[in-house]
Amino acid sequence: MLTRERHRIHLIGVAGSGMSGIAALLLELGHDVSGSDKVKSWEVDRLQRLGLRFRAEHRAEDASDADLVIYSSAIRETNPIRAAAAVAGQPLVRRAEALAAIMSGKRGIVIAGMHGKTTTSAMAAHVLREGGAHPSHYVGAEIPLLGSNAHWDPRGEYFVAEGDESDGTLRLFKPEHALVLNIEEEHLDFYADLAAIEAVFSQLLDQTSGAVFYCADDSHAARICRKHSNPISFGFSENADYRGTDIDLRDFASVFCVYRRGEKLGDAILNVPGRHNVSNALGVIALASELGIAFDKIVTSLGRFQHARRRFEIKYQSERFLLVDDYAHHPTEISATLKTAKSAGRKRVLTMFQPHRYSRTKALRKQFGNAFDDADHVVITDVYPASEKPLPGITRKTIVDEIAAHGHRGVSYQPRLDRLHWDLGNMIASGDLVLSLGAGNIHEQLSVLAAD
Repeated sequence: MLTRERHRIHLIGVAGSGMSGIAALLLELGHDVSGSDKVKSWEVDRLQRLGLRFRAEHRAEDASDADLVIYSSAIRETNPIRAAAAVAGQPLVRRAEALAAIMSGKRGIVIAGMHGKTTTSAMAAHVLREGGAHPSHYVGAEIPLLGSNAHWDPRGEYFVAEGDESDGTLRLFKPEHALVLNIEEEHLDFYADLAAIEAVFSQLLDQTSGAVFYCADDSHAARICRKHSNPISFGFSENADYRGTDIDLRDFASVFCVYRRGEKLGDAILNVPGRHNVSNALGVIALASELGIAFDKIVTSLGRFQHARRRFEIKYQSERFLLVDDYAHHPTEISATLKTAKSAGRKRVLTMFQPHRYSRTKALRKQFGNAFDDADHVVITDVYPASEKPLPGITRKTIVDEIAAHGHRGVSYQPRLDRLHWDLGNMIASGDLVLSLGAGNIHEQLSVLAAD
């Protein structure tokens, strides 16, 4: 319906990164689109130039004539527009349902996994675009290299989308191809356990008609994906179909050799740091190669790739200091990001971290304690609740205590978020790298430090 007919559509919570991407796709498809939110972002400004009618409040009358109302996961049933639409019998769908409907108009490619989805989705869209495939895309963050977080290109067959597993809606997609990066315990505010997470991924794979690309180095992903009728593996393992070897991790780039089923394809340069991003790139190389894009074109486009916002994003750089921001908020992500920071060759890595959600802090407290080994000093601030209420036994210093119990001597606690830039500013010395980590608003403190 969404790719063939023109409709009047309203989006509740349109300023968020996920919903703004849906709005962009709908506008490019020719729909009459309005949206509401309590905040206004620069992305809303861009959408207004494309034709979005925006209101900075939620009023039922603004969507009373809509053929379809789309809402984000943050919108409760009590929202005036959602409540009125339900009473009136207007079609109401979640963001992921709208995305799945849009994707059905093309040959869908879903990028899935707990970590690395945004970077890999952006990388896949970029490589396919540089390879002449004219893909449409939907990515959950601002992507300067792509021009926007979402785009509908009528010329191409493929649609690359970042799939969100956090609320189980990954099961809504029926793509031609799926690329699975990793599977582990996460979003335990929604899932009961790892088995429940794996069930959602298994359903996605059952609904994938073409190839399933998966990381051979991730035991959970490999175990589930190998059962598919057309599995294609990538990674550093000797048995990977697309294997990376001879990895040279440089300051902010990586050089590696690529083999396809034992045959050497050649060397590649990736201008984003970290061994984990080499693994992501191998997944994209496998995908693009199987879709018929020549290896030399893939290599050229990887050399031009640039990160999404808040993915090891350099906020300030001089001969004396380097300030980097990253969205990492899960122990696995934190550990990988700190290893990347350590490999930059600076004297010390000073880290500020804002835990995200009480439920995640409780479920993964021991893993958080082990995640900061590559930080010379880490300052922890209070939990960013993301609409959650505090949980019994989870105090302001839970993660601080876990890090200290693990044996790390360089950990401290700062209850005031607005003092973090001051604390790090007093610690920093020539040659240091300062890293802000978290999915909340801690990045604002790094921006203040950069301005100072």
